[in-house]
This record gives sequence, C-alpha cells and structure tokens, in this order.
Amino acid sequence: MISALVYADETAVAYDDLASARRAVGTTWVHVAEATDDEIDAVVAAFDLHPLAIDDVRGDVRAKTEEYADHTFVLIKSASLTPGETTFEKEVRTTPIAIFIGRDWVVTMSTGAAKPVQRVMDAVERGDERLLHRGPDFTAYRVVDVVVDAYFDLLDDVETDIEEIEEEVTVSTDIETLEKINDVRRDLLSFRKQVWPAREAIGVLARGDPQQVQPQTEKYFRDVHDHLVQIVDLTETYRDLVSGARDIYLNTLSQSTNEVMKVLTVVATIFIPLTFVVGVYGMNFGESAYNMPELGWTYGYPATLLGMTLMVAVMLVHFRRRGYL
Repeated sequence: MISALVYADETAVAYDDLASARRAVGTTWVHVAEATDDEIDAVVAAFDLHPLAIDDVRGDVRAKTEEYADHTFVLIKSASLTPGETTFEKEVRTTPIAIFIGRDWVVTMSTGAAKPVQRVMDAVERGDERLLHRGPDFTAYRVVDVVVDAYFDLLDDVETDIEEIEEEVTVSTDIETLEKINDVRRDLLSFRKQVWPAREAIGVLARGDPQQVQPQTEKYFRDVHDHLVQIVDLTETYRDLVSGARDIYLNTLSQSTNEVMKVLTVVATIFIPLTFVVGVYGMNFGESAYNMPELGWTYGYPATLLGMTLMVAVMLVHFRRRGYL
C-alpha cells in the first residue's frame, strides 16, 4: 500500500498521485508498506531510485548507507522478540526498512508491516511541528530513531530472560534450563548481526557525509549513533552473562555428577569386600570341613557377620572423614 504526504509549515496534505506529490511544494513523503513489485516499480519510476538500492530492498541485505547522484539510500531493520513459529519459544524477527532521502522528498519502503514508520507518519498527519518545520533528512532521522528505540525494548525482554536463567542455573540441572540458555544465546547472536551493521550505517549519516543530510540534522543522527553504540555494548554484555550462566550450569551439572559418583564409589567399595567374603564362604565345602575349620565352628556364622559389620563401620568412618558422606 502506497501513502503519500506533502507537508510544509503547519499542514500535511495526502496525495493519491505520486507525480503530483513529487511536484508539490514542501516535503514529500511516500511510504510503501508491504510493498509489491508493482508498487515498488511505480515509486522507482516517480522518484528515479537507483536499481542497485531496489535490489538491496528485495534481497534483504544487511543494514547499510549508500550515496547516489541525487539521493541517499539507508537500509535499517526493525527487530522484535516474538514467539517462534516452529521449534523455538522466542526468536528475533526483523523487517527491513528502506529510506531514500532526496533534496525535498523522502521515500520509505518495506516488504513487511513497518510499524515504526507508520508511527512517524501518523505524527505528521497529526501536525507534529518537529516534523512539519524540518526537511526530509529529519523525517528520516525520526524513522531511524523509532526503530533504534525499539531495540532497547528487545534487550529488556532478553534481560528478563537472563535474570530467570541466573536464578535457575544454581539450583537446577534440568535440560530445560540449558535449552533456555541456548535460546537466549541464539537470540543475542541474531540481534548482534543486525545492530553492528546498523551502527556503521548510521555512522555515515552522523558524520554528515551525504549531501542530503543538513548540518543541523547531523547532531540528531549522532544521538542515534550513540544509542546504537550503547546497544552494541549491552548486547556484548548480555552475551557474556549468558556464557557465564552456561558455565555455571555446566559446573553445577558436573558437581551433581561428582556427587553421584561419590555415592556409587562408596557403595561399590563397601560391597566389594563383602562380596569377597560371601563368595568365599558361599563355596560348598560341607564334606571336607577340615579344610576350612571355621565351617564347623559353632560361632563361625555370627563371627563372620560381626567381622563384616566392623569392616563396613570402619569404611563408613573413613569415607565420612574424607567428606564422601
């Protein structure tokens, strides 16, 4: 769906015809949500957008900024942590948003539903003075700023998951805990692949390299760039926390295994000599008792039991002193 607005001073006017919107006085903003091939071709024809940039939009490449003869192309991706459609409980879902900045026009384009762009466009329609009184580069900044602000919301959700994991790893060795750790590690890795290129792309705008970015707008892009630097740092910190939680889980699992092995060692050590005694006296020497005199002794049986009991008691005292019990 194509939406076109032209705004100057205090008003924002909607247009149905792209050519008329392009010729109108003021800042022209055209937004294409869930763009089809026909809609993309129509916008390309109206604003003479570079074909390589359009290939990037359709190809869903990493975030980037490219300068062309009469416009600047910015590709950034919105990201959200949503329930997984298949195996995973949660997954990072991204939507590419293309921004074309011209001299007096801006085109935003997305192959999916771009809610951040719609929020800014709604603000223009309501007469937001911050947007109405500035040029297309400031509109592009507002779109990028809303997208980047949503990154913090995603990290807040990840932080909540990490706090739950940290509470579980010290008391639980369930396989579900390990699955949660791996899910968060995967989400952070996927998110990291989005924010690192985004930081580089916005850095180009923050330096004011494109001629379409006015000097007075550079400081706004620098602010967004600072937010992206902070987001990258948080992402790396959370990755370290998850790695630490994974190490704690593995150590707890190893410790639990060691405790089990201690018990098995104690049991095996106790029963080995008992099995030997039982094996010796379990042999059939009834007709040749003179070879084993104790078989004919009246107190042979209770003496054997007493000896085994003392043997077990000595071993238990030894294991207790060694900390096995």
